[in-house]
Amino acid sequence: MDRSARVSRLLADMTPREKLGQLQIVFRPRLDDAARLVRDGIGSVFWPRSAAAVNRLQRVAVTETRLGIPLLVGLDVIHGQRTIAPVPLAQAASFDPRLVEELARLAASEARSGGVTWTFSPMVDVSFDPRWGRVVEGFGEDVHLTSIMGRAMVRGYQGSDLSLPGTIAATAKHFVAYGQPEGGRDYNTVDVSEHRLRNIHLEPFRAVVDEGAASVMAAFNTVAGRPMHANSRLLTGTLKDEWGFGGVIVGDADGVRNLLPHGVAEDLADAVTQAFHAGIDIEMGGAPSDLDDAALTRIDSARIDDAVARVLTLKERLGLFERPYVHEQDERTGPTAEARSLVRRAAARSSVLLENDGTLPLGRRGRILLTGPYATSTDHLGAWTQSFGAEAGSIAAALSERGIDAEVVPGVDFLDDDPGGIDEVVAAAAHCDVAVVVVGEPSALSGEAASRSDLRLPGRQTELIRAVAGAGIPFVVVVVAGRPLVVGDWAELAGSLVVVWHGGTEAAAAIVDVLLGDEDPAGRLPMSWPRSVGQVPVYYAHENTGRPATRGGTLSAEAEDVGLHGPDKVHEKYTSKYLDLDLGPQFAFGRGSSYATFDHSIPRLSASGVSLADLGAGVTVTLEIDVTNTASRSGDEVLQVFVQDLVATVAQPVRRLIAFARRTLAPGETATLAFEIGRDELHFWDASSARFVVEPGLFRLHVGSTLAATQHVEFRVS
Repeated sequence: MDRSARVSRLLADMTPREKLGQLQIVFRPRLDDAARLVRDGIGSVFWPRSAAAVNRLQRVAVTETRLGIPLLVGLDVIHGQRTIAPVPLAQAASFDPRLVEELARLAASEARSGGVTWTFSPMVDVSFDPRWGRVVEGFGEDVHLTSIMGRAMVRGYQGSDLSLPGTIAATAKHFVAYGQPEGGRDYNTVDVSEHRLRNIHLEPFRAVVDEGAASVMAAFNTVAGRPMHANSRLLTGTLKDEWGFGGVIVGDADGVRNLLPHGVAEDLADAVTQAFHAGIDIEMGGAPSDLDDAALTRIDSARIDDAVARVLTLKERLGLFERPYVHEQDERTGPTAEARSLVRRAAARSSVLLENDGTLPLGRRGRILLTGPYATSTDHLGAWTQSFGAEAGSIAAALSERGIDAEVVPGVDFLDDDPGGIDEVVAAAAHCDVAVVVVGEPSALSGEAASRSDLRLPGRQTELIRAVAGAGIPFVVVVVAGRPLVVGDWAELAGSLVVVWHGGTEAAAAIVDVLLGDEDPAGRLPMSWPRSVGQVPVYYAHENTGRPATRGGTLSAEAEDVGLHGPDKVHEKYTSKYLDLDLGPQFAFGRGSSYATFDHSIPRLSASGVSLADLGAGVTVTLEIDVTNTASRSGDEVLQVFVQDLVATVAQPVRRLIAFARRTLAPGETATLAFEIGRDELHFWDASSARFVVEPGLFRLHVGSTLAATQHVEFRVS
C-alpha cells in the first residue's frame, strides 16, 4: 500500500502507544469520557449525537494531542440517518440500484452534516435462512443482486471523492459467510466448502471492494473452525493480498474479545495479537487499551505500522487533516420535503405484489375496513435505526389525510394472544365494501440477535385474516415485515397480497399510494418465502441433484427444480423432497407483478456461439427482448435473466441470476431491453485450479418477469 509523505512522517514520529490508539474505536462513552479517551490517543469514536459534540472532540484531537491527528467518527448508518428509508432487504426488492444509490447518498449527506465520517454498511452477506434476523440488513439470497445493490450503496455513501461534502466511508460487512449460521442463530458457527465460499459468499465482497469500499468488517462467526477475527487466510490472504484491498479492516463489536469464548485464545493479549496478525486494522471495543506494554510488544511492529498507515490514509481520503470540523449551522436534524419524497417513493417501489384478484388498486371503491395491528401502528422504521430518526405515521392517519372513507378496527395486537377484537372486525365488515388487513412482525423481531424459530405471523393475526376472509367482502392482505415469513396457513385465502416490508419514515403514506394505485408495487422478492420453517434453507439457485423430484412428466425436471409447480403433492418416493410439503418455496425469489400487464417478444441473441478465447478478450453476446405495456395505465416491468450451465465438471445451480432491469412503460409503449453476457456472467470458481473458469459447452439463458414466466435461448461456448 502506497503511503503519502504525511502518513510516512506521522508513522516515523509516533510512539507505540500512539500507534495503538489509532487502531481502536471505543463504544459510546459520555462526552467527557470520550474527550479523555481522545486525549489519551484514541483515534476513532462513535458519533456523539451532534455536530457540536463532534467538533468538541475533534478540537481535543487536533489541538490537545501531540500529533494533532483528527478522529474517525463512526455510526451504524444502515438505511438512513434522520430520514429513514426502507430497510435494505426492501431496497433489494425494488430491483432498482439507482434508487439504492440515491438513498445511500441521502443518508451520507445527513450523517456527514453532523460529523459522521464512517458507516458500518452495506451488509453484503448472502443468506438462505430467514430465521436469521439480520437478513433485514442485507439484500437477500442472490449473489448477483447482492453484488449490484452493494456496489450501488457504496457509490451512494462515498461518491467520487471521499473528501467532498456529503460523503462517508462505507464498510462492507460481515466478512465472510456470516449469513449462513447454523440453525439461523445469530453469531453461530458457519462451515462452508471452498466451492460455496468462492462462488457465493466472497463474490459480493469482491464486487464492493472493486467498487472502492473504504472499509471491510470482520464477521463474528467461524469459517471451517477458525473465527474470522483471527482468520489470516481470508482477511489477509484473500482480501488484502489476492484482491489488493488497501483500505481498513475493522473488527465487529468485541469480536476480538470473543476469541476467548471461541476457545482459540488463551487470554486477551493472545486474542489481540492473533487478531492484528490475521489482518484486523481497527479493533472495536478498546481491548488493546486494557493491555500492558509487555503484552503489546507481542504484536509485530511492521503489522502495526501497516494498520496505522491504512487508518491514516483513510483519514486523508476523507479530507480530515484539512477540514476536521463541520459547520454546525448546516447540520441536518430532520427530513426535508425532498428527502421525504425520496423515501416515500422508495417504499412504494420496494413493495411486492404477490397476488391480485382485481381488488387492487382500490381506487375509490366505497367504504374501507382497515384492520390488523399495523392499521394504527407507527412501527414502520425497521431494525437498525437510531433514536433520532424521523418517526413514521400510521396507515389510518395516511388514509384520513387523503380523505378516504375508512372504518379503523385493529382487532388484534402484534403479540397479544387475546382474540377478543376479531368479532368487532367481522361486525364492522358488514358495513364496508372492501377490507385491508395489515399484518406482520414488529421491527424488534428482526435485526441483530433476533433469530426466530417460528416464522408465522405472531399473535392472533392469522385468525384475523381467516375471519375477514369469511366476512364475504373483497379483501387485501398487506404484510409489513423485515424478513420472509411463513404464510402458507392463510395465503390461499387472500386474493390480493402485497408485501411492503418496514418502509421507513414515509412508509404509511407509501402504502396508501400503493393501495390506491398512485404507485405501482412492482418490486420482486429478494428472498424466497418458505412453505414451512422445516423447509429452510430454501433458495432458488440450489445445485442440481442426482434425484430431482418430478411429477411424472407433468412439468420438466428443470422447472420442478426451481419450484415451478402446481398444488398437487409429489408421489415419487426416491427423489429429493419432503413427504409432507409441496416442492419449492411458497413464493420464489424474483416473484412479483404489476398493476399493468406486459407482453414480451421472443428473446434474441447477437450470436449463437462464442469462443473461450473471445470471452477472455472481453467479447460479449447481446441478449435483447422487446417489452410492451398492454395495459391502460403506466407500470413497471422487471426483467430477470438467469443462466443455466447445462453440463459442467462441477454441479451448477439450476439457474443463476446474471442480469436484471426495471423499466417504467406508458400504456402501449414498447422498449427493447439489452443485456451483455460475457465471461463474468458465465464463470464459476474451479477449486482444482483455484481460479474462475468458463468451460466449453451449451448455455441456456432464461429471461422473463419471474422464474415462472421465462422464455429461453441457447448459445454455445467453444
